[in-house]
Amino acid sequence: MSQIAATAQGEAGAIGPGRLVLVVGPSGAGKDTLLRLAQAACAGDRDIVFPRRVVTRASSADEDNIAVSPDEFRRAREHGDFAVHWDAHGHSYALPREINDDIRAGRTVVANVSRTVLGALRRAYADVVVVAITAPPEVLAARLAARARQSDGDIAERLTRSVDDASAQADVTILNAGSADHHSRELVSVIRNQGRQE
Repeated sequence: MSQIAATAQGEAGAIGPGRLVLVVGPSGAGKDTLLRLAQAACAGDRDIVFPRRVVTRASSADEDNIAVSPDEFRRAREHGDFAVHWDAHGHSYALPREINDDIRAGRTVVANVSRTVLGALRRAYADVVVVAITAPPEVLAARLAARARQSDGDIAERLTRSVDDASAQADVTILNAGSADHHSRELVSVIRNQGRQE
């Protein structure tokens, strides 16, 4: 289940004028790595925001999430603290409601989300860019096996799910099979609205 909070849906129009850059893709595609490098590259720019997701799973070295219990998540959701929330792989995820203020102020907000919320987010926000990060199946399998995170669940199941690729709904697709530095620069060019670098 996914949902855009009433604070976004109830607006007279889509939230703008800032941009919402949504990063999607299968497990093992390297989304967190590219986002971490892109965030470092944009660190001096106050008009680019990388909000921390709220997740019912402990943070890791690769994901700087705000870890909460399922009960804490439910209470925050009921209180209207989230701009959007969804469930995936047995966990609940959300972006904080404060992203709406950033977008109204004209900033660019960059976030890793589930492809299940793309349609709702495109309707709720005026300027949405979807970036699909993917990799060949054998690369995905190797990365998931190397990561060996218990909360990932069954690797075969996650690889099967990834066949339904988000690129069909993406505005930009990055095939992350080479240098992470190169592909993070591609992501930064999208974030800065500079067009795709080859």
